[in-house]
Amino acid sequence: MASEISTHEQYKLLDLAKNAIDDKLKDYAQLKEPRVMIICGSGLGGIVNVLDSEPKLEVGYSEIPGFRSSTVPGHAGKLVFGLIGSKKVPVMCMVGRLHFYEGYSFQETTFPIRVAKLLGVSTLIVTNAAGGVRESFKPGDLMIINDHINFPGLAGFHSLRGPNLDKFGTRFQALSDAYGYDLRRLFHVKSEELKVTRKIHEGTYVFVAGPSFETRAEVRMIRTMGGDAVGMSTVPEVVVARHCGLDVLALSLITNAGNGNPPPSAFEEKPTEQEDNANHDEVLKAADEASHDVQNIIAATVNEL
Repeated sequence: MASEISTHEQYKLLDLAKNAIDDKLKDYAQLKEPRVMIICGSGLGGIVNVLDSEPKLEVGYSEIPGFRSSTVPGHAGKLVFGLIGSKKVPVMCMVGRLHFYEGYSFQETTFPIRVAKLLGVSTLIVTNAAGGVRESFKPGDLMIINDHINFPGLAGFHSLRGPNLDKFGTRFQALSDAYGYDLRRLFHVKSEELKVTRKIHEGTYVFVAGPSFETRAEVRMIRTMGGDAVGMSTVPEVVVARHCGLDVLALSLITNAGNGNPPPSAFEEKPTEQEDNANHDEVLKAADEASHDVQNIIAATVNEL
């Protein structure tokens, strides 16, 4: 696993990353100060399709100091800068997030958030593919996140662990307001204006380290604890975004239903029909089918920011 670096080194690397991006944007006056950062979850990289065709700039992670490579299928590994909506809101899209399970430290997985803050971003919109834990959830449903449970964080693997970066925020970050009402309400209102028929819920997202999908017993435990959806991302980014003073809107696309049924008993005959196991191909397929609705609602929401 990657090692953490000192506060001084972090500040230096952040400045290098900002300067590298500024240099790329020097000929794009309308894009120089992005207002919104959008993190595209698994299979949701198509969100960049709502950006105007011009002006637009793509920057690969390999071109930015401090950025690591995304290794997961469905994560391209690039920043895309462009404008959204009739109000031409400047945005930066992160197409391909970084995960703790890939072997990166939380300093590395959340590094782009702090770079976005330095570039002028004030709002983070983060999307993910998640497993449905609430029994009424179906693949293809959307869930606006209004709270979270940070399992790794509670166990000591927290994205604010280590010396505090005082230039960004306070040592002890309040998170009871992590997912602000105004942005959640705006997303809901825009989905109604667009007459989206896809089911949209609101609930609690549970962050687990991954990369394995949850066992049946783990699904039951998460359900008992009040979790509605479970996934392997988002929370570290949200925590750092709030530490930086960014407003946050987070959205889960339910791509598979968590299986909380007890396994077949060895004391009984084996069932003739076997339950399907969760898999990443299923995640990408569900994301692809829902991407059009997600793109339209996010575009309408961003246009008001």
